[in-house]
Amino acid sequence: MRVLVVEDYAPLARSVSQGLREEGYAVDLAGDGEEGLLFAESNNYDAIVLDLMLPKVDGLTVLKRLRDKGNPAAILILTARDGVSDRVSGLDAGADDYVSKPFAFEELLARLRAIIRRRYNHQDRTLRVADLEIDTVGRTVKRAARSVSLSAREYALLEYLVARSEQIVTRAEIWEHVYDFSADPSSNVVDVYIGYLRKKIDLDHPVKLIHTRRGQGYMLGVDTP
Repeated sequence: MRVLVVEDYAPLARSVSQGLREEGYAVDLAGDGEEGLLFAESNNYDAIVLDLMLPKVDGLTVLKRLRDKGNPAAILILTARDGVSDRVSGLDAGADDYVSKPFAFEELLARLRAIIRRRYNHQDRTLRVADLEIDTVGRTVKRAARSVSLSAREYALLEYLVARSEQIVTRAEIWEHVYDFSADPSSNVVDVYIGYLRKKIDLDHPVKLIHTRRGQGYMLGVDTP
């Protein structure tokens, strides 16, 4: 999943971004509200971690502008302004959740996972398609009750495909949701990683779950003619 972090305090921004990357998220970082708006309006993020006290454009204004334009990203407010009125203003403006500084990174991760699940209409921590199971908290994968070992990038790709199960997902959508600005969009890395997943998820099973839709993209699900 791809996350935008909008935070002007550089040490905290680096810490949160690095922690999210280590958890397998693709992360972009904006240092002020103006840059945050530009990024959010130019890319399809699964979630945005948004500080309120930002230079140039404050976080509440960023939030309102994004929601006014129908931006669907799950938005988690991260701020030192933890008064009841601040929380109410943020939630009423369209935020999905609110974390006050200082915070435990584990709580930030848990709340981020929860709002992303809600965005894709998954209430359970475990995502299931046929006999494939993904524990989004433990970041473990099983097929037919057998554990499947995946790299962080493989897991990120699989999690997005499962969140969009039974839907055709284009290569462009995969780029937008699984990779950040540091990746090279001209490469065939998406096809390569789809190949890796097929070997680990489908190879030893009669029922294949990862399907190519020629000229369109990929679909994860129980294939029908």
